[in-house]
Amino acid sequence: MKISAIDSAFERALSAEIAASELLRVRVLAVTLAVLLVADELLFLFGRDLVEQFTQKPLPAWLPAQVIGPFLAYEIVALLVLHYRLARGSTFPTAARLANALIETSLPTVSLWWVNQFTTPAVAFGTWPTMLYFIFIVASTLRLDFVLPAFTGVVAAAGYLGVATWVLSFQGMATNPNHVIKAALMVVAGAVAGLVALRLRAKFRRAVEEAVSRERVTNLFGQHVSPAVVDRLLDNPSEFTGEICVMFLDIRNFTENARDRPPEAVVEFLNSTFAFMIEAIDRHGGFINKFLGDGFLAIFGAPLDDPAAAGHAVEAAREILTEIDERGLSHGPWPLKVGIGLHVGSAVTGNVGSPRRKEFTAIGDTVNLASRLEQLTKEYPARLIVSDSMMAALGATAGAARPSGKVAVRGYTEPVPIWGLD
Repeated sequence: MKISAIDSAFERALSAEIAASELLRVRVLAVTLAVLLVADELLFLFGRDLVEQFTQKPLPAWLPAQVIGPFLAYEIVALLVLHYRLARGSTFPTAARLANALIETSLPTVSLWWVNQFTTPAVAFGTWPTMLYFIFIVASTLRLDFVLPAFTGVVAAAGYLGVATWVLSFQGMATNPNHVIKAALMVVAGAVAGLVALRLRAKFRRAVEEAVSRERVTNLFGQHVSPAVVDRLLDNPSEFTGEICVMFLDIRNFTENARDRPPEAVVEFLNSTFAFMIEAIDRHGGFINKFLGDGFLAIFGAPLDDPAAAGHAVEAAREILTEIDERGLSHGPWPLKVGIGLHVGSAVTGNVGSPRRKEFTAIGDTVNLASRLEQLTKEYPARLIVSDSMMAALGATAGAARPSGKVAVRGYTEPVPIWGLD
């Protein structure tokens, strides 16, 4: 797969993920600020005496609204802007995201400054605003970018040091290095959050690559690829060669039975019939390469090598026939009778088509002979006919087999040995 295709898919998915994370983060912050505002206002209105035990002068009743209110309003506006831009498919410029981080991380700084106006520095720097810095730093990991968390840590440290220096002066800071240490921890926390964001981004990229690869394999081999085969292809994408076993299956008298039935009944019959056949093919490691109207071409042993491809193909064919017999489908309102031809050998396998539409297929004598063997089930008393090379590949596992001798096969100058399997 081209790197540009993965990069393009990753960038689209990353933009969508960042947008979803931003919406979640802003909603959480808006709700948190609203709860803080209501809780603080109730405390200031009805628990003023308790609060003023820790202050040096009376507190304004609406101080929480003055401090937290503007930031809550900002988050609400930011949420509306996010919804507006997302509805129009707009991206989020880095400069705008940096400005947003600067404004949001200023809330603890403003709160600390206000608290210091009414109490001692020892009390002020021990209140909850100092903890908000770390909450903003941790939340910044949702931005899946190293620069933004690191920038948030720097802004937090600068704001905290600025307030501490304003209140305590440089001399006071020198005598109490704990404030410098706390600011340094904010910078470190921002860097760590940035590394975590990078790790999350890398995991997200791997998830996108796996999804794109799985989609590509599924599109390449159609909707009828066994999930197990898709997993093997993703693990071993280069294994597209090797001997293959080809199965052709055809529903007998389909045209005659379908002639007088409505299209809906015909489609329903095919869907119900192919359903259990596809499951049998999948269970034995093959996949349906093409649907041919009232039949299909299945391949075993490609695109991944399977040394037991012949045995698996016979097991799948027998399972299909057993299912028909056990369910009495050959004697139902629409009698289900099939002919199956199997041949094993080398073939050219690969992607064939135009740049706009490609299909994995197998080409060569192996495919042609398997098709001819399926046609021979109309002439010989066997629902499953295999070639001489199939018998050689099966060995003792072939089970009950009836040799039909060498028969003339259209397109071949020499008679071909065939066998009927039960």
